[in-house]
Amino acid sequence: MTHIFVNAPFSDHLIEKIQGVSREITVEPYRLVDGEWPEDFTTEAEIIYTNSMVPSAEKSPNLRWVQSHWASIRDLRQRPIWELDTILTSASGVNATNIAQYVFTKILLFASQMNNQKSGLPIELLSKKIGIVGYGSVGREIARVAKTFGMDVLASKRNLRKTAENGFRLEGTGDPEGVLPLRLYPGEATRSMISECDFVVLSVPLTSKTEDLFNENMLKAMKPTSYLINISRGRVLNEPDLVQALSKGWIAGAALDGFSQEVLGKDSALRQMDNVVITDNAAGQTAAYNERVVDLFCENVRRYLVGEPLLNLVNREHGY
Repeated sequence: MTHIFVNAPFSDHLIEKIQGVSREITVEPYRLVDGEWPEDFTTEAEIIYTNSMVPSAEKSPNLRWVQSHWASIRDLRQRPIWELDTILTSASGVNATNIAQYVFTKILLFASQMNNQKSGLPIELLSKKIGIVGYGSVGREIARVAKTFGMDVLASKRNLRKTAENGFRLEGTGDPEGVLPLRLYPGEATRSMISECDFVVLSVPLTSKTEDLFNENMLKAMKPTSYLINISRGRVLNEPDLVQALSKGWIAGAALDGFSQEVLGKDSALRQMDNVVITDNAAGQTAAYNERVVDLFCENVRRYLVGEPLLNLVNREHGY
């Protein structure tokens, strides 16, 4: 019998859904008090589903696999589990559709309200270029939506030799084969890519290589008529440099959902700018999240039990 420990705010219905994967598993729901493990806590679980907290190796001696509730695993990178050989999987792709919806809500806002400087008319998206920095599950869904507006998609990604993606996605969404971009660029050529784009979307995880990725050097490469949409978390975007870019006209505007701090400070100059739209970590929110992430987990449990490769395996070397 495989023991699964679930530390997440799931309804009884969702716990039952996990239990229904197999008669060979037993599911134990658990809620931490004040976010801390009790001193006398131990578990025999082989699999732990968690929103971020993982018990120590001493408290979970049989642990073989941890499924994260979130697409970002930055919290896990800061815990002892990161240094062990325990399998880690993320929830990448679970909220790709609503993040893409968020991105196009902002693009359409800019297109309709920020008039073309020459004609004074709304910007037409047909044949406009969108540059997607980071072509993972979210970037691929943004590309799919962009194509429905007739936009030309450019994208940059870390590994151009691997254009296909087999992570979690809702049926009929994304770009699993990586065929939608007009051109794919290596990460080193991102600056060249964005110089052509009318809209640039940041969709990369925060790692040592992406921290401060979008700074003065990148922002100066963008067209003065272009718009930046940031859905990345953490310190991917240099906020002081962005203030310069917006105030000096290096770019036309920005929509921001992720910041160096969890919530952008009330006294930030960005909050005072007319050409900036700010939301605090709203892009990934959806009422369907728990249902979808449980669907992912159930599929991974099924795969685990029969020895198939798991979806959304975390690569510790790359940091995501």
